[in-house]
Formats: sequence, C-alpha cells, structure tokens
Amino acid sequence: MKLLSVAVGLFSLVPLVASTCSDPVIRKEWRALNTTERKSYIGAVKCLQSKQGISSSIFAGVRSRYDDFVAAHINETDYVHFVGHFHAWHRYYLAQYEVALRDECGWAGGQPYWDWTLDATPDTFLNSPVFDNVTGFGGNGYYIDTANDASVDIHVPGKLGGGCVKDGPFVNYTVTMGPNNSTAYNPRCMTRDIAPGFASAKLNSTMVEWTLSADNYLDFDIRAEGDVSIAGMTYHAGGHKGVGGDTGIIADLYASPSDPLFFLHHANMDRVWWTWQSADVDARLYQVQGPDTKFAYPFDFYGDVAYRNVTLAYEMHVGSLASNGPEWIRIGEVMDTKGGKLCYSFDKTA
Repeated sequence: MKLLSVAVGLFSLVPLVASTCSDPVIRKEWRALNTTERKSYIGAVKCLQSKQGISSSIFAGVRSRYDDFVAAHINETDYVHFVGHFHAWHRYYLAQYEVALRDECGWAGGQPYWDWTLDATPDTFLNSPVFDNVTGFGGNGYYIDTANDASVDIHVPGKLGGGCVKDGPFVNYTVTMGPNNSTAYNPRCMTRDIAPGFASAKLNSTMVEWTLSADNYLDFDIRAEGDVSIAGMTYHAGGHKGVGGDTGIIADLYASPSDPLFFLHHANMDRVWWTWQSADVDARLYQVQGPDTKFAYPFDFYGDVAYRNVTLAYEMHVGSLASNGPEWIRIGEVMDTKGGKLCYSFDKTA
C-alpha cells in the first residue's frame, strides 16, 4: 500500500495556529549549565519522582508524578513510533515534562538537551558530563553477560553493563513499570548497559548532518527514526540502545522514560528537528508527512500495513500529562516551538 508522495506541493499547508509566544524558555546543552544549575535540574527531577501521580486510577503502576510521564509513553508507544507524527508527539510530550519541572518542582530553566555528537567517540563516550556521578545522571550498571539471554531480541555490540546503576543521584530510584507495554506495578532498580562503540557510530555529527541534509520532512523523519536492525539504526536508537544496550531501561522502547536521560536525548532530537526546520522556515516549519499507523510504509519492515497520511489537523492522543491539559493535540499546534501550544527555544550555541 505504498501511496505516500513526498512532492513539495503536499507540504504547502496553511498553519493552524499563529506564533504568539513572546517570552520562550531557553533550552541549553547540559554542559552549558553551571554546577548549581545541573544540581537544581536533577533536584527537580527527583521532586517529580517524589510527588503524587495524577494517573494512578488509569495506570496501576503509577506512584509518582514522574511515573505519569512513563505511563503515558508506555501507553502511546505503539501509536507514536515509526509514524509521521513521531517528532510532533514527542515534542509536546517533552514540553509538558518541562512545564511540570518548572511549575511543580521549581526548575527555573528550559529542558536541557544532551548534544551527544560532542561525546561520540568510543574512548570518550563514558566521560560525557551526563554520566558524572555528582553533576550528572550517574554512569553504567554492573556488567551482566546477556549473550545467551533469550529475552534479549536485539543484542547491542560492545555493551559494558546491564545491571543496576552503580553511582549517581538515581542509585536508589525505583522504576515502577515495564518491561515493554506493561503499566502494572513492577518495582525494581534502574539499569544501564552502555555500549560506547555502538553509541558513537550512531550519535556522531556525520549521522546528524546526513539527517539534516534531507530535502523534505518525510525523508528527515525516516533518517531520524531509522530501521529496527542494528545496522539500520540511526541516532534515535543510538541514544536508546547506546545507553541502554541489551538490558538498560532506556533501551526499552515503551518504558524508556524511566531513565531521566531519556528527556535529554529526546530534547536533542527535538533540537535537530528544530535545526532542520530553521534552515528554511517558510518551507519547513509546517511540513509534516508520513503514516498514521506504526510500521506502515515507508517503515514497512514487516510487510504491508494499511494507513492514512497525517496532516496538520491530525489529532494525537497525549492523555493526562497535565492535570488540566487537553487529551488530544493537533500536529499543527506543536510545529512551531514558539507558537500554538509551545513556548520555548534553544540557546544560540545550538
């Protein structure tokens, strides 16, 4: 059912909303924050992990406000990955997390991002500031040999961990849901399984530049999301599998936000999309195209799947991310980071 067209004319759509944001919060790269700011951000994350959740009546595993975001991602995963609205849904999702950190836990800045291209060599990846055990998110888990683990469907080469994180501010943090699409209560430690070589191959500047060279949104989205095979994975999987390896929680497509690094990884993905949009604002700001159904063409890795093409009017289900927010958001409302439902930008060094 290969009906998609990438003709430029399909993208000449009238914006659904005007840019009305006059005082956007600024998102900065993690190493651009000073020590006090880094500790403040981590403190705000831990604050969310200690506050009562608002969706426990829907998801049995929710114990905290942080869990609300994990549960929402688990619940929506099959509808927002390998689809045309992948970037748009995650953009709104991160924005609501940013709002929660600011309004509920006193964080004064924008959602930080991790520019992994600055760390993308096998010899330096583990030295990234995001893995610092005092001013970062802690490092790897203890090593577990998973070569013969039948529960691992994709083995990541060169993984060095697998068990509970050994240091940093989230040593005692309890993951409550997962694995996979389960939102039942399942308490356990947070795991990481960093694979420096794999991560560096997928998160380097060459990979990003290739993605940014796409002529239209559909090609950009295809390049960013990548394939499901190790060889075909790009920087989306590079962040998840490069840090999560075989058994790290961030490698779980569903429960990956259980690792707070998820939000820095996806904030950088959002920045790359914003960079692509900004290269030709008139032509690209409201470009969107792709299937509304997971694993449909052009992500037809497992065969033909029926689908429709998304448009700016397509409604994405976002659930109860905000206590008083809408449950459905149109793609057109989140295409501009400084308009519609959003109000943020990126630092000038981005």
